[in-house]
Amino acid sequence: MPENVPNSPLAVVTDAAPLPAHPEQLLSDVASLPALPGVYRYFDAQGNVLYVGKAINLKKRVSSYFQKNHGGTRIGHMVSKIVRLETTVVRSEAEALLLENNLIKTLNPRYNILFRDDKSYPYLKITAIGKCGSEQFPRVAYYRGAVEKKHHYFGPYPSAWAVKEAILLMQKVFRLRTCEDSVFSNRTRPCLLYQIKRCSGPCVGHISPEAYAQDLADAERFLNGDAREVMAELESRMMAHADKLEFEQAAELRNQVAALSNVLHQQSVDNVSDRDVDILAVKVQGGRACVNLAMVRGGRHLGDRPSFPVHVEDAAELDDPDASDAVAAARSVEMQVLDAFIAQHYLNVPAPPSLVVSVPVDKGLLQALSEQTGVKISAVHNPREQRRVWLEMAQTNAALQLARLLAEEGSQQARTRSLVEALDLAVDKLEELRIECFDISHTAGESTQASCVVFHHHKMQSAEYRRFKINDITPGDDYAAMRQVLLRRYGKLAETLQEAKRTGELPAGTGHLPDLVLVDGGKGQVSMAREVFEQLGLDLSLIVGVEKGEGRRIGLEELVFADGRDKVYLGKDSAALMLVAQIRDEAHRFAITGMRAARAKVRMDGGQLEEIPGIGPKRRARLLQRFGGVRGVALASEADIAQVEGISHELAADIYRALH
Repeated sequence: MPENVPNSPLAVVTDAAPLPAHPEQLLSDVASLPALPGVYRYFDAQGNVLYVGKAINLKKRVSSYFQKNHGGTRIGHMVSKIVRLETTVVRSEAEALLLENNLIKTLNPRYNILFRDDKSYPYLKITAIGKCGSEQFPRVAYYRGAVEKKHHYFGPYPSAWAVKEAILLMQKVFRLRTCEDSVFSNRTRPCLLYQIKRCSGPCVGHISPEAYAQDLADAERFLNGDAREVMAELESRMMAHADKLEFEQAAELRNQVAALSNVLHQQSVDNVSDRDVDILAVKVQGGRACVNLAMVRGGRHLGDRPSFPVHVEDAAELDDPDASDAVAAARSVEMQVLDAFIAQHYLNVPAPPSLVVSVPVDKGLLQALSEQTGVKISAVHNPREQRRVWLEMAQTNAALQLARLLAEEGSQQARTRSLVEALDLAVDKLEELRIECFDISHTAGESTQASCVVFHHHKMQSAEYRRFKINDITPGDDYAAMRQVLLRRYGKLAETLQEAKRTGELPAGTGHLPDLVLVDGGKGQVSMAREVFEQLGLDLSLIVGVEKGEGRRIGLEELVFADGRDKVYLGKDSAALMLVAQIRDEAHRFAITGMRAARAKVRMDGGQLEEIPGIGPKRRARLLQRFGGVRGVALASEADIAQVEGISHELAADIYRALH
């Protein structure tokens, strides 16, 4: 790399230690940046993303990284690795915030605090009201996914449990139906829910559409936080029926009032003025962090949900490298973590107007979020009364969740260390140990599946799991299945590594061999794995078989080696054996669930269609007859599906979404 010479665009001559050398092209790119808002991305020599940041003034912000010596700080380590940058100019800070956090989630930069939230938040869904059939009586249901304008959604909720509790409440107080449309349309007598007073029986005409619509409106008002108004109206209607000597109707309303009163007492929302609030508490300890999010919707506390970011230790104070030490010290790690959570979390989840937080939030971030959502968002750091109670609960839960995580990670790290020592593995850093484990599953040779699970950074990496459909073998031949899956997994990688040895260059993006390859089986499976590795020219010492002990009892497993070493029994209480068993069991679980799914698909062709609301046996038969099977239906457009007899355009859209 060329040295940083005085006539370079960004060179600064000082008596301090010299600045890191950077490519001339990089420095030239920095010097030519515009003074406009935007997002910048730093890359290392291998093309990996180091950091994603936003700036109101790209030229000023990016230049500041290269105009001073950051020494041995975390910023200095990052800056020394930069060889290339990319920038995107935007119109405002709000756009920069949105793009920055989308890129952080997509690119997983090394020096950004990253929240991996793979699961979407669940909602309570009330279907759209229509003019006929089941559409006259909308149902309340649990829902997770993209929302549609025609239906009503309440939430998001922090957990599935919270949604199900809300649905149970809708059944107890307002007696709304929860059954699928196909069940509703085919009832001839009321179900058990009607008998236990959890449903008003609209399927068999026990309630009029007008009365059901009134209950539905009351339920929606309750979910929106108008509980007191709903109770007052119910009491007024109850007294009106009593005055008319309509005692049965009055008794029904009395029971509703009693149930609603009981719910309000349990929820302790009698004097709560806040309707929609998120409470955010952050706790940092031992190089890890936890942000506990508690949700209040419609004045009711719905529970909480912890999130654990990665890269907390490596996340430097990169938002403003020119900041003074006093400013940097004032902006604590807790504040960085909370700002990162707010910016990333509210990309896909609607932000409430009020946030209650355990540490101050950057005002610029709140302003950008307000511009993005069109709703004025405020954050309260030192709350009082009920808000303080909520925040203290969230802080306690954050501390408990982080303590649990640290205890689990400490145990897992001890297991990793024990395995490395027991097998004398050549691993520089424990967290870099990578183990891949294979298992075969089938039922009497039917629907054979192979699984590959990955253990890395002291935990199972479910995003890297792979299933392999095994074809062209004798049914039930586990050895042939193992041979096929290993060739498919490592064949191309072995060719690339062999070519790299000849040329001396390793192509960018090339994967890495694991430090250990576990196969679920004894000498037979290990022998097959050895043949594959010999054919591919790979190191035999990587292969270890997990052989079941006497009587297939757990804790008596022995390890079988492909390179000729003697069997090893680690001991029933060995931490290393616990880790091996954990990985082996996960491979078995992943293989058998894939096999069962494949078998069910073969045996129950068309079953996927019947899971779609509104598709019964007759419509399913018409679809399969028209398109020749589920695959044909999946390949059809919405317009083609709507041409089938009995399929409306709305149902066709539902079918298309379900199959895609």
